[in-house]
Amino acid sequence: MAKLILTHEVTGLGAAGDVVEVKNGYARNYLLPRGFALTWTKGGEKQVESIKAARVAREHATLEDAQAQAQALGSKTVKLVVKAGESGRLFGTVKAEDVAKAVEAAGLGAIDKRKVELPAHIKSVGSYQANVRLHEDVAAVIDLEVVAG
Repeated sequence: MAKLILTHEVTGLGAAGDVVEVKNGYARNYLLPRGFALTWTKGGEKQVESIKAARVAREHATLEDAQAQAQALGSKTVKLVVKAGESGRLFGTVKAEDVAKAVEAAGLGAIDKRKVELPAHIKSVGSYQANVRLHEDVAAVIDLEVVAG
């Protein structure tokens, strides 16, 4: 088992700043190469505090703010205009960053791209749904309309 400090939120594992124990292969092949975690050391405990402070700064101030934004996100369909071919197949894929920018452009407030969970690779035009974790206790579902442009 490997002891790690998470630098990003990992669904099903923990939030940024948490100290977790995972199997060696998961740490070596997934978490460490992608920059989601650092190996735990005694000196790393200082980093935990700064990571947690940054996480608190990025989170919504209150639960009520997060619930209000979740309600706003659930009430509207967000339109993403992307480059696509004749058959509706995209040139590339829709990323979490694209969704975060589209939400902000639609006037629904700013969301952290690291909190957006896309269903699978979106590679064609159509309707999709994405999940956003706005707060520890609040998640929202965003309806996406991917159109060629």
